[in-house]
Amino acid sequence: MKKNITIPVLETPTRLDKFLTKELVDISRTYIQQAIRDGKVTVNDKPIAPHYFLKTGDIIKLNLTAPKTPIVKPDKKVKFNIIAQTDDFLVIDKPEGLVVHPAPGINESTLIDGLLALYPDIRSVGDDPTRPGIVHRLDRDVSGIMVVARSQNMFNNLKKQFKDRTIHKEYTALVTGEVQQPSGRIDFPLARSKSQHGKIAARPRGHDGDAAITEFTVIKKFSHQTLLNITILTGRTHQIRAHLAAFGYPLLGDKIYKPNKGKMTKKINRLFLHAHTLEFTDLAGRPQKFTSPLPKNLSDYLATLS
Repeated sequence: MKKNITIPVLETPTRLDKFLTKELVDISRTYIQQAIRDGKVTVNDKPIAPHYFLKTGDIIKLNLTAPKTPIVKPDKKVKFNIIAQTDDFLVIDKPEGLVVHPAPGINESTLIDGLLALYPDIRSVGDDPTRPGIVHRLDRDVSGIMVVARSQNMFNNLKKQFKDRTIHKEYTALVTGEVQQPSGRIDFPLARSKSQHGKIAARPRGHDGDAAITEFTVIKKFSHQTLLNITILTGRTHQIRAHLAAFGYPLLGDKIYKPNKGKMTKKINRLFLHAHTLEFTDLAGRPQKFTSPLPKNLSDYLATLS
């Protein structure tokens, strides 16, 4: 699709990605955002960020290929643990290696496929038919706790809680290197890497990028490695991985962010990052707190360090 759009007088400031989502009703916002990052959308003949605020008279140029619609299909073979279930939400324990939802280039069954096999009512929940009920996600390589909406009211409620940053999430992480300070905050802005596809880059403060805040506390130090408890106040793609790498202590087993950084005494065949705690409120305003124990392969690895 090749198309030029001249922006008329705007009554309120409008982001580029949100404007195009309303303009191109058959294309998802996720696809539009990626197309902008890939340079397939320009404003006044210049590459621009998805969060750019349009001005009257701006000229948007589109050069898009029609996206392939990911296939969602119930699959009983997808394995995951159910921690809790109500009529409004599910709390699940996602194993490492399982993709949360289908996307272009994903040719395997996903968590969504497994959920639909057990809870077909979820299909009508949400704002994207390829990711029904999903209000947040974990990377394929990350294990741990997630909440999935079973009703539209709960979906809207959880989305608002994430937007307002009232949901509390904690992770266990093992990093290479010995972190000296007992606790700290990392707040580098994050943006898509311009040189490496699929990688998130931490930007110096004051530069373009999405605000991101990661807090950590040292649990235990080992020789050349440190066990951390991580709390994130924002939920950016690869936030913990990119922040820790920029801080100088990349996650153990990370094949994307400085995988050879630091001296390692033992090998591990997965990313050492596990979402262990999730807190939110239900539709009645009651606080809900759920936890997930460290997977055996991670606890076994820690035992070799003690």
